[in-house]
Amino acid sequence: MTKPLIPCPSGEIALVPSVLSADFSCLRRSLKKIEAAADWVQVDVMDGHFVPNLSFGPGVARAVAGATILPVDAHLMVERPLEFVDAFAASGARLITVHAEAKDSLLCLRRIKRLGIAAGAAIRPKTPFKSAEAFLREADLILIMTVEPGFGGQRFLHAMIEKISVARRAINASGRKIWLQVDGGINASTAELAVKAGADSLVMGSAVFGACDPAVFLRNLRLKLSGRGTGRRIWQKKF
Repeated sequence: MTKPLIPCPSGEIALVPSVLSADFSCLRRSLKKIEAAADWVQVDVMDGHFVPNLSFGPGVARAVAGATILPVDAHLMVERPLEFVDAFAASGARLITVHAEAKDSLLCLRRIKRLGIAAGAAIRPKTPFKSAEAFLREADLILIMTVEPGFGGQRFLHAMIEKISVARRAINASGRKIWLQVDGGINASTAELAVKAGADSLVMGSAVFGACDPAVFLRNLRLKLSGRGTGRRIWQKKF
């Protein structure tokens, strides 16, 4: 079965667990715990050059896509993302996010869109949002990193709140429907700060998979953030 596409923003908060914190000894069971309450899942791809860590390749993305009904988002923290876009699209990713600081990043977004899937642009904490403004014409998602990318379990950088607000104003001014995602140190407390600043997509790793009941955690968080959290998925159509 072909995976559902990543939806357009609709006013709902998207909750996106990162499989970096999942239990890979029983991946299917780990992902099954979140399916009823998450919107899509993220695979963090690190090359040991752009960030000081190694993680997953297209084969792992394919395994994740095969283990869940949720759409898969591949976040490429790599120096040369254009070399990997086609492979991750073929693995089943329905959203591919590349870094504004990486080589040929704008060309990557155009290539991703030609492949018929959603394209995201991420910026590191030290990169000013102005550097990502050109991506507003192409991107379906802007990702503000709220930790320095490379490792899970880091603390949320509160200095990024203003950058989230700047990004939200720029997205609104663009007139386009673009997700504003945050990733790094997101838990029940920092999620609220990020959403108040303008974020509408939250990536979480250890906060979700470290919870006693990941689905209950996600449902309660959705309730807290929206005031009417039913845990329902914001995408419906299957392709």
